[in-house]
Amino acid sequence: MNLSVIHQDNGSFEFANGFTGSPFDITEPATGQKLGQLNSTSIAELDRLVEQTAAAQTAWAATDFDRRARVLRTFGGLLEQNAELINAWNARECGSIAGKAGWELQACIEQSFMCAAMPMNPYGEVYPSSMPGRENICIRVPLGVVGVISPWNFPLLLSLRAVLPALAMGNAVVLKPDPNSSVIGGVLIAELLQQAGLPEGVCSLALGGADVGQHLVSHPQVNMIAFTGSTAVGRQIGEVCGRQLKKAALELGGNNALLIMDDADIAAASSCAAWGSFLHQGQICMQSGRHIVERSVADAYIDALSERARKLVVGDPYRENVHLGPIISERQADRVMSLIEQSLAMGARIVCGGKRDGLFIEPTVIADVTPEMPVYKEEVFGPVAPVIAVDNEDEAVSLANDSDYGLAAAVQSSNPVRAKRIAQRLQAGMVHINDQTVNNEFQVPFGGMKASGNSGRFGGPENMEEFTEKKWISSIDAPLGYPF
Repeated sequence: MNLSVIHQDNGSFEFANGFTGSPFDITEPATGQKLGQLNSTSIAELDRLVEQTAAAQTAWAATDFDRRARVLRTFGGLLEQNAELINAWNARECGSIAGKAGWELQACIEQSFMCAAMPMNPYGEVYPSSMPGRENICIRVPLGVVGVISPWNFPLLLSLRAVLPALAMGNAVVLKPDPNSSVIGGVLIAELLQQAGLPEGVCSLALGGADVGQHLVSHPQVNMIAFTGSTAVGRQIGEVCGRQLKKAALELGGNNALLIMDDADIAAASSCAAWGSFLHQGQICMQSGRHIVERSVADAYIDALSERARKLVVGDPYRENVHLGPIISERQADRVMSLIEQSLAMGARIVCGGKRDGLFIEPTVIADVTPEMPVYKEEVFGPVAPVIAVDNEDEAVSLANDSDYGLAAAVQSSNPVRAKRIAQRLQAGMVHINDQTVNNEFQVPFGGMKASGNSGRFGGPENMEEFTEKKWISSIDAPLGYPF
């Protein structure tokens, strides 16, 4: 399929993608402007796409490691060369501010070069044998076709963190981005991989909504699903994959605790907290969603965090220099405000923010929060910092662990021994000391516990494990004689 992005004089874009399914608009959340239109992939087209991808995978897996590495290195260079276009789309399509878009792109460039080294890594091990003369080798082999279903909040990074290692290890990929990020999370990736020299069909693009994703998950020729998104949808995908004995890497939701101990540096802690709660309008699975603060410093912490929140500028990230952009959709903005309003009705108090203008919501600090309130119990996915006061360390840890989620957590304390002790007790896949919860390094395994995932990990050496399966090959010089 030949994809093209055609620039128009009026600032909109036209896409030629060759699909015949239902059309859907590409809309800029900040302005409501229609940027273009795409056609969804029909189910019949998806079936053909998967077949073609499966056929292309065999030849790609047999490709020399240096050729695979060269494609990924070239792709990383193309990301760099097209930075202005990519960052503009991240701002316009997803509401990303310049700093967030730039960081996301740089992380993807670095990840491209890391993944380019993967085909050159050792991929097998030799084991001893109890049989004289037998050699036991265990090698990693590609899974086949990997379906990647990515979200809209970090659309480039969360697509490529699965696409690139899957390709590096000899798999082929069908990428289905979220409809809200079809360009930045799909079209541009497919175009640049094609320009980088990836053979036709090795990375195919499928567009559309839940029906397309569901068919991709259940397709018998798709050997693995890498999904990033909500826990509710992740459970459904896990059920389908489980019935088919299909590998699934599920990185799901989070309601992440930031613990502020009584010996914390309050100024530094409030800076970390503002970043963790308000970056990208709070629309991050690792968002600092629950601020658990020892009572003796709670007032000072709330004051410091609120002072920072009031200085943040909300606006159109494509046309203005702002700290926060728009919420991704009307539906999500309605949900954020509903959670705030329900919690206020239960006795919570807005210290600052709490106002909405279209899809723009002010960074909001909420005090007098209790564990039963929706802003505390649920993953808000908006610029909201609920603060709950506790009496001691044990209560803080107990509250932090009292959640279905276990993605990320953070601890603020000037006592390193105490902070590490608390970190050991927290039930989260990632814990950061004297930092905030939104952290990602491409070379470090990333993933959550409990309802935040199914123990899959992305990043660093874990990519080798995640996107391959093992095969045992034994050999002996001459046939053995057995009693039968």
